[in-house]
Amino acid sequence: MARSIYITSAEGHSGKSTVALGVLDALSRATPRVGVFRPIARSTAERDYVLEMLLGHDGVDLDYDECVGVTYDDVRADPDAALATIVGRFKAVEAQCDAVVVVGTDYTDVGSPAELAYNARVAANLGTPVLLVLGGRAHQGQAEQLGTTTPRTPEEMAQIARLAIPELRRGRAELAATVVNRADPEHLDDIVAQVAQAVGAGPVWALPEDRLLVAPSMADILRAVDGTLLKGDDQLLTREALGVVIAGMSMVNVLPRLAESAVVVIPADRTEVLVAALLANQSGTFPSLAGIILNGPFPIPDDVLRLIDGLGSTLPIVTTDLGTYDTAVRVMSTRGRATGSGRRYDTALALFEKHVDIAELTRVLGVARATVVTPLMFEYGLLERARADRRHIVLPEGGDDRVLRAAASLLKREVAELTILGDPGAIAARATELGLDLGDAHLVSPFDPELVERFATEYARLRAHKGVTYEKAADTVTDVSYFGTMMVHLGLADGMVSGAAHTTAHTIRPAFEIIKTKPGVSVVSSVFLMALADRVLVYGDCAVIPDPTAEQLADIAISSAATAAQFGVEPRVAMLSYSTGESGSGADVDKVRLATQLARERAPELPIEGPIQYDAAADAAVAKAKLPQSAVAGRATVFVFPDLNTGNNTYKAVQRSAGAVAIGPVLQGLNKPINDLSRGALVQDIVNTVAITAIQAQGSAS
Repeated sequence: MARSIYITSAEGHSGKSTVALGVLDALSRATPRVGVFRPIARSTAERDYVLEMLLGHDGVDLDYDECVGVTYDDVRADPDAALATIVGRFKAVEAQCDAVVVVGTDYTDVGSPAELAYNARVAANLGTPVLLVLGGRAHQGQAEQLGTTTPRTPEEMAQIARLAIPELRRGRAELAATVVNRADPEHLDDIVAQVAQAVGAGPVWALPEDRLLVAPSMADILRAVDGTLLKGDDQLLTREALGVVIAGMSMVNVLPRLAESAVVVIPADRTEVLVAALLANQSGTFPSLAGIILNGPFPIPDDVLRLIDGLGSTLPIVTTDLGTYDTAVRVMSTRGRATGSGRRYDTALALFEKHVDIAELTRVLGVARATVVTPLMFEYGLLERARADRRHIVLPEGGDDRVLRAAASLLKREVAELTILGDPGAIAARATELGLDLGDAHLVSPFDPELVERFATEYARLRAHKGVTYEKAADTVTDVSYFGTMMVHLGLADGMVSGAAHTTAHTIRPAFEIIKTKPGVSVVSSVFLMALADRVLVYGDCAVIPDPTAEQLADIAISSAATAAQFGVEPRVAMLSYSTGESGSGADVDKVRLATQLARERAPELPIEGPIQYDAAADAAVAKAKLPQSAVAGRATVFVFPDLNTGNNTYKAVQRSAGAVAIGPVLQGLNKPINDLSRGALVQDIVNTVAITAIQAQGSAS
């Protein structure tokens, strides 16, 4: 039976969905099959955005319709029949999962006491303990956007807890834990202490208030005002609006009232104010805006549209036919919604990770860490290991939005310290446009005169035997790949990740010249960490050496085994060929046979088998027939391919056909870690590669 948790609150607007996301994320690290269930939804006609957000998490593989119980109308019509339906539908989800996150109602229909009591009754009938969420802010709802909410005192939080607990008991629900969300950051410890005394059971955690989590994005606002995007970059609609400026006055009075990340509401016939706001946003001397709303049924003159086009502004400009008052009310009453990615999503997870003891939470729920390792669990493990001993990684491609988004996520979740190369002003401006927080990153120009002089002097020394002069070196090191590599070489960073916008050769050539190989290693090679449905395998070499010699194959095998061990994979090495054991002959088989012999001589402690076919290495039944006495056959975890053609095609075939997540290429053999990205890399690929590089740097320092 799955272990489940029922997340409910004592009132509306407590931020329950943020807590649910954190719990779901935590469970996905510990167990492979996690489900989500919403016992009561507002309606069946309109999809529930909280449920959709949770189902969008990588750890969940369920359809929307099977994860909904009943509607409010069903509960009103016949509470007992609705409860029976809820239990039946929940059991169907539970049967498919190892753990289920159940998200209670939103206090949009019936009174608070009755709603909490019914949630308690549902939880009891599902046999699911309750995680109680208490809201740390008073007067929530529309007032949030008006700035009139106030933090609750520890005493007030304890009183709310004392009122909620009897409702749970009357419903015979078991309290597992309590989370105070949006708590006053200055009184977290006192809030936890007083609420713990009030509830009297289970751990209590407090998440501090973060304004970003309730701020609406420009996309949320566009929907709220029934608007249309007139001009601007639609990607910038993800940016959160942290304030509202009603610009119903002259330009000279509007400008001093502009605020950072504000949305400016301008009557559509005040085009001079529109132009002034756009110019102020571009000037760098006024706050950066989230967007502009032009309200009222007034067409924008063609000449003004031409002027806007000429400014080249990317700021979203939304039009709506609503009047100023109605527009302002809708904007200020719009609540932010966490989605499956972006700054708000990362912020929610970072807060949960920092303030909730994940190990204690999974212990309370009775969820033991599984022996199976899913791709998502492996990726989480990478982030946890990198975060445990943070390293400094340089990202040379500051002009790529994917790199900036990945950097913001890594910084928010405290995975690594980062330096981003490029024009600092341009990077900061683009990050602001995208709604990204790069405040903790080091933004460094590759033309910084002091660093260029230092790097050129060192590079000229290293390459003097190749005739490199200081002048030539000074020109070379301003290339971002060389600049980043010099940072690593001189200890200004622990590793480098590049390649999103550059070729593999451009990324790793400086490493060959400057970082060079470890003692005893003759070649730089690579592996892919292949995260299958239930385990992780290591494939090498799939990216660097086209046709390795027997000596190089032995090198690749030993390096790949070391990389496997570094990432928690017990190395059992298969030297692959089209022939197994002594059954075949020919130059290709003989090369693998010699490589196996050399690898065994150099690393006698490693279990190595070769030559061996892939099926004999991976399948126990085939291994029993072909190599019954082998300690590797049928159990291999490290697969060494005889050439790049075989390795590259095999990893891609497994990736596409078996649905494996291919993480890499991970370069190995260098003195310090440098890793290459695919030019088609996604944001999550960059995040994973930075975590891998940080872990490699941890090993290099030990």
